[in-house]
Amino acid sequence: MKIKKIGEPQVIMSNPAGIHNYFAWPTVARLKNGRIAVGASGFRLAHICPFGKGVIAISENEGKTYTPPMPVIDTVLDDRDVGLCPFGESGLIVTSFNNTVAFQRSKNLMDENYKNAYLDLVPPEAEQAALGATFRISLDNGVTFGPIYRSPTTSPHGPMELKDGSILWIGRTHSKDDSDQGETDFVGAYRLNPNNGEVSLLGRIPPIEDEYGHILSCEPHTIELPDGTLLCHIRVNRYTNQENARVFTVYQSRSKDGGKTWEQPYPLLPRLGGSPAHILRLENGTLISVYGYREKPCAIRMMYSQDNGETWDTGHILVEGYGTDDLGYPSTIELKDHTLLTVYYARQNRETPAMIYQQKWKLED
Repeated sequence: MKIKKIGEPQVIMSNPAGIHNYFAWPTVARLKNGRIAVGASGFRLAHICPFGKGVIAISENEGKTYTPPMPVIDTVLDDRDVGLCPFGESGLIVTSFNNTVAFQRSKNLMDENYKNAYLDLVPPEAEQAALGATFRISLDNGVTFGPIYRSPTTSPHGPMELKDGSILWIGRTHSKDDSDQGETDFVGAYRLNPNNGEVSLLGRIPPIEDEYGHILSCEPHTIELPDGTLLCHIRVNRYTNQENARVFTVYQSRSKDGGKTWEQPYPLLPRLGGSPAHILRLENGTLISVYGYREKPCAIRMMYSQDNGETWDTGHILVEGYGTDDLGYPSTIELKDHTLLTVYYARQNRETPAMIYQQKWKLED
């Protein structure tokens, strides 16, 4: 099978009229009313800055046009990756996370004075009140939202609704500064109660090691197969100057008991094959998983499986031609005409801001 692109990539979120014009880490989802929602972190200055807001945009015409991005999660801190989970008759969970003031100060921006002038206004008590993985719940397809809740876990694309109507969240323990936290650093399965925002641990995915030691597991995405098996794709990475020890790839794990126990994860791609991934089961039963590839030439890639994830055909290029490795976090939905729509973020070059793009496509024999 091969990719047939439908048209060229389309910018669906940007802010060219202002300096807060960096958008990244999107998720696309089909709402329960049939509309398409795209969530992202927007109105930023850069990859790391204190100005990020969790925003959503809505399309009523299968991705032809979108509303302007509307803030949903806007704490005093840097609100990052935005996940979307439609549920029930008209529910929508929007997720994000943020980092400490100290972490944001440690990263250089184009205008350090501007950044620090804002951070000087954030008192410690406001930082502690906002810090963490966060989510809000709407019961009217994203028109209005309840309070901001906290979660012990985070993932770029948020929780998922299971066939029985329950909400499962596969994520990594929230870190205040993106660090490895030892015993508290793991990817786990959690149950989320949308009636009160409670999040409770069900089970843990085993840690991953290689000949160089522990490798960070994070940013998972999971689907439920027809037989109830949970199939999870995990970002696994190690940043180091030791070339042979570098890792940025996707591992897979399964659970056959609703997330309580998981098989040992194993790699699907080469050591630098790309990540993080988003899985989708098409109506015809084919699984697709899209992911960012950050080696040159940088690209959004796709792999597919026709045997429920037992084997994968990998490395198919969906879009490429971007001049930086600041790109990725794709996710996909199937449109009503059975073509596919993938959203992702990318920068044309180092002098231009990141924007949210979409590419329509289909798989052909």
